[in-house]
Amino acid sequence: MNKQKELIIDGIAYIPKSSVSVSQTAKSLKGMPYVIVRTYSAGVFAGYIKNRKGQEVELLKARRIWYWDGAASLSQLAVDGVSRPKNCKFPCEVNEALLLQVIEILPCSQKGQDSIASVPVWEQK
Repeated sequence: MNKQKELIIDGIAYIPKSSVSVSQTAKSLKGMPYVIVRTYSAGVFAGYIKNRKGQEVELLKARRIWYWDGAASLSQLAVDGVSRPKNCKFPCEVNEALLLQVIEILPCSQKGQDSIASVPVWEQK
């Protein structure tokens, strides 16, 4: 890191965006981006955005992110994935999900997408 470009405010170091390496964008499906979507009351999902109209999102190959371990936030999950995939609870993928009251959409990096895919399917027996 170039210390000359660093700005410290209240003990927090800020660096210019140009000094930060950006993660490779996740693979798209027929031009549809892979994202993490947070809803008001249905939880969090990962998948490919087929369509968005206001707060309504159609996701393809959608996987619910019920519980994650090894990422501090959904933002870190989208960029870095999880460091403890065996502790995560991501149920099986569904072909399509219509999500209402969407309040956040985070584009995933390829690393994030690969990490989500690596989490074993969690199910109750």
